[in-house]
Amino acid sequence: QVQLVESGGGLVQPGRSLRLSCAASGSIFRRSAMAWYRQALGKERELVAAIGSGGSTNYADSVKGRFTISRDNAENTVYLQMNSLKPEDTAVYYCNLRNVNLEIWGQGTLVTVSS
Repeated sequence: QVQLVESGGGLVQPGRSLRLSCAASGSIFRRSAMAWYRQALGKERELVAAIGSGGSTNYADSVKGRFTISRDNAENTVYLQMNSLKPEDTAVYYCNLRNVNLEIWGQGTLVTVSS
């Protein structure tokens, strides 16, 4: 059974950086698309960034130029590098794995951007 474990969240000042990690157990990682979503208090969950099994990426307009998604298939891990963080980036960030057979969510990690 595949599980996703996120790490790297925390409290950070505006303008600073943070890197989230999501480690996947199981052997399906390299055949799966991975994504980061976020959900702010009182708002719906939204896609932040996604990366296909072949490495293609797409980003929400609100994070383009500031966030970078990457994957390490040898480590079964996907990363989200977040630079120039803003208070409006405050949310619970969720890792998502998807392929033709299943979709799995991580438990979420809280990112708070505040001075």
